[in-house]
This record gives sequence, structure tokens and C-alpha cells, in this order.
Amino acid sequence: MPRNTLMATVGVLSVAALVTAVLGTYRVFSYVAALLIVTTVVASSAERGVRELDVSPYAGLGAGLLVTFVAGLSAIWLLWTPGSGEFTYTLGMPQATLSYLVFIWILPLLGAVYYALLFPAIGGDDVVDDIMAEARAAQADGRYPLTPSEDPTRGDD
Repeated sequence: MPRNTLMATVGVLSVAALVTAVLGTYRVFSYVAALLIVTTVVASSAERGVRELDVSPYAGLGAGLLVTFVAGLSAIWLLWTPGSGEFTYTLGMPQATLSYLVFIWILPLLGAVYYALLFPAIGGDDVVDDIMAEARAAQADGRYPLTPSEDPTRGDD
């Protein structure tokens, strides 16, 4: 996905979050906010270079984060009714609270731990050496990240 499209998606989701908050549609807001968080995480994990926005090592993390957020939010909204004092308890806490803890906190944290353990396989010495060689070549050519390109044929997608 081109960079401009991804950033436009983040912008549209940000505006959608503001609009849903203003309208007071908090259930819709929670899902839009979850999409915004996941999109931002995926966008920030993209590597710059020949494989622009190649997030293949992190695609599973983004998909897992999206699934846990949607499952957690759905469980919360199905199990909790605002203004109700009646709760069904599991493991000593209301089911909505338990689903919040499991799906919004514990599973994403376990996903981060999993990727931290998996990273040596993804970021092995060969991969790190390739990244360092690309960085040195870019510096030698005077190409620096976040600076405009002087080549008019090179797009900023």
C-alpha cells in the first residue's frame, strides 16, 4: 500500500473518531479507535527502502492486534449495559471487565512478547547487515531519510 494511501487512511480514521465522539456513538467510536490504533501500529512498523511498506514480519502482529481488539470490544459491548447494576461474574470479576483485561491488554501483550522472542529469527545478522549496508549506501549517496528527493521522477507514494 503506498505511503500516501496509508496516511490518508490514518487521517480519515482520525476524523471518523472525532465525528463519532461528537455524535456520542461510543460503540462505533470504540471500533473506529481500534482501527486507528492498529493502522498506526502497522504504519509505524513499516521499513523504509526498496520494500517500501513491507510489513510482512509484522503483518501477523497487526492482524492479531485487530482481531483481539475487535473480539474484546464486541465482548465488552455484548456483556455490559450502561446503567445496569446486574453483572455476571467469572473468576471473581464481571465478564465485561474480564474480556477487557484478556482481549485488550493480556493477549496484545503476549503478542508483543511473542514477536520479541521471534525477532531474532526475523532480525538475524544477515537482515541487520543488509539494513546497515543500505543505510551506509544511502548516506554515501547523500540520501537521507525524511528529506525531499531531488529526482522529479521519484514519487512519494
